[in-house]
Amino acid sequence: MNQADTAWMLISTALVLLMTPALAFFYGGLVRSKNALNTMMMSYISLGFVGVLWAVVGYSLALTAGNNWIGDLSLAFLNGVGLEATGAVLPITIPHALYMGYQATFCIITAALISGAIVERMRFSAYLLFICVWSVVVYAPMAHWVWGGGWLADMGAWDFAGGTVVHVNAGAAALVAALVVGKRSDYRHASILPHNIPTVLLGAGLLWFGWFGFNAGSALAASPIAGLAFVTTMLAPAATLVVWTFLDMMRSGKPTAVGCATAIVVGLVAITPAAGFISPMSAVALGAIAAVPSYLALIIRSKTSLDDSLDVVAAHGVGGTVGALLTGVFASKALNGVFDGALYGNPGQVGIQALAVLTAIVYSGVMSFVLLKAIGLFIPLRATAADEATGMDVSMHGEEAYLHGGE
Repeated sequence: MNQADTAWMLISTALVLLMTPALAFFYGGLVRSKNALNTMMMSYISLGFVGVLWAVVGYSLALTAGNNWIGDLSLAFLNGVGLEATGAVLPITIPHALYMGYQATFCIITAALISGAIVERMRFSAYLLFICVWSVVVYAPMAHWVWGGGWLADMGAWDFAGGTVVHVNAGAAALVAALVVGKRSDYRHASILPHNIPTVLLGAGLLWFGWFGFNAGSALAASPIAGLAFVTTMLAPAATLVVWTFLDMMRSGKPTAVGCATAIVVGLVAITPAAGFISPMSAVALGAIAAVPSYLALIIRSKTSLDDSLDVVAAHGVGGTVGALLTGVFASKALNGVFDGALYGNPGQVGIQALAVLTAIVYSGVMSFVLLKAIGLFIPLRATAADEATGMDVSMHGEEAYLHGGE
């Protein structure tokens, strides 16, 4: 047991937990005012239901030895998860219960991320059931494959803090959910604009703050690697923001506040799998590169019939994919003590990273499709057209975000 490591991980766990309310503000400001509370609730509700499921069964399935495909149930209901630095699938120097809690915050926000693709039209009860089951049958196995000693880990796929496990995984689920649930009733027939951009900026800022726990905390110790991940988490989104601003000005002549907030998130997503593996200047390059494909994905999506309401696929799916692949390019064993990427004589690592990304896309996509179709047999996935017109706040929760409502 190490007191410094424990103190850092207490802070990191709180920081990552803060990211889910931060996501609620980020998403909530991007929708119309009549849907603000419902959108924010889709993030907040994950704190409760997904958090409890993680303690009951998710943690054990994800992060026990088990086999190459899934953990076992030896730690179900937190049996054997105590205050000693023993019993975890990885060697740790912090209380086992704290390690479990830290990992819980990852599962919670991953499930919440999906909501951005289906806000303003998915029935709340159906969404809640979906993320509960998804967290157990999709997130837990994926976490096991990469972080629990599963087959992707054996193959040599590296994901420092969740580029594949969190962002590609959620991005694939979001794409499928948007397709299965369908477009908003007034999509392309009415003006659908963010109702509170300052809230969006607040959410993006809080996400960046919390992300230091997300990435630097993934070192699981107050160590030089945590310091490296902290700095790369600072620099990569900064570089993404610079490039995104230039892209905005080239396209429209004006840098936008929504673009600023989106760029920050894309940069954070992209650096996540690489944070503790690459140098600070490589983080600048990674963040700069990541801006371009996500920006293009946003533009392309806007010209299609896909109603990914808050562009989860472009920000998290594409951003996570780019980050995971570039981890295989920029990683330096001289820094991380683990592996080199293509720039340092190991080009095969890019292929391994690509296979991990493809695995996440296929598994999450297929399973999400199956889950949504199965849930749809018992609960309507879509709110009625009348409920959409009234607004999801009133129709799903009986509340309004603002006294006089509005669009």
